[in-house]
Amino acid sequence: MKKGFVFDLDGVITDTAKFHYIAWKNLAAELGITINETFNETLKGISRMDSLEKILAYGHKENDFTTEEKEALAQKKNEEYVKLLADLSEKDLLPGVHNFLVQAKERSIPCAIASASKNAPMILEKLGVLDFFGHIVDPETLKKGKPDPEIFVKAAESIKIESKDAIGFEDAQAGIEGIKAAGMYAVGISETENLAGADLQVASMTELSVEKLLTV
Repeated sequence: MKKGFVFDLDGVITDTAKFHYIAWKNLAAELGITINETFNETLKGISRMDSLEKILAYGHKENDFTTEEKEALAQKKNEEYVKLLADLSEKDLLPGVHNFLVQAKERSIPCAIASASKNAPMILEKLGVLDFFGHIVDPETLKKGKPDPEIFVKAAESIKIESKDAIGFEDAQAGIEGIKAAGMYAVGISETENLAGADLQVASMTELSVEKLLTV
């Protein structure tokens, strides 16, 4: 029997990818770099600073800024992103998420968030589901980002279970690789992308049952 659930946030609980894209695209344009939605897909699941580094490298400007200037650019992007999130509410939960979390709570199954987003607590509060999670891993405490398994291992530890007893939920390839490297059962959630290595892939959480998953 599995004993706990570990969730990525963006693309699993809600979808704020469009807001990330707008904020990154605007920042890139200010720097004379043009990015499109195809390039934006390469930023899925990775940290804010890693995303900025990829954009700068894409525009051949990776050596044009000091560390402090890069931090300021990343902060500027985040401020715009947060403004775009102002109207986020329970209606923005992805299909099946609330019902799944209710099922988990009824069975006293602990849940944790393993997301690269520093805004996770604020987002979960706006979505009305913050109280379903026993812990949110702070990305600032991590040495490496996904696909390294560190964030998933920390998430399992935070809800006092071993990684092998956890099920991880991800919508990005880097996340699936991190879940598997942590020794967890991996559930991929995507309608369009084939998530290699996932133990189970579904189009949305409406297809999932807590009771059935616990016995995988």
